[in-house]
Amino acid sequence: MGVGLTVIVEEVDGKCVMRVSGRIDAATTPILEKKVEDQLQQNHFRVLFDFSDVDYLSSAGMRLLLSATKKMKAHEGMLVICGVIDDVMEIIKMAGFERILNIYSTEKEALDAL
Repeated sequence: MGVGLTVIVEEVDGKCVMRVSGRIDAATTPILEKKVEDQLQQNHFRVLFDFSDVDYLSSAGMRLLLSATKKMKAHEGMLVICGVIDDVMEIIKMAGFERILNIYSTEKEALDAL
């Protein structure tokens, strides 16, 4: 995996799926933030983040996840995350965010929750 971040947005079963690859840190968070804002502007308030290929999540990335979750809830939507690797899950748990974020093991579970 490179130093950057790649976000592929697609529709699965009528729901927005954002496949995220790379590191989510202070330098790359604005890329993901722009993609989230684009979805909100298109009235997509139920979004799945596939983190299968995310190998690092910084505090800046966690703030974005929290902010996006709140924005989607404000529109009676939901943000769900799937495929979180152990190292990234450890970071999320250290911050206590596993109680705030909707995290699922598989894409199917996450899509069903949406």
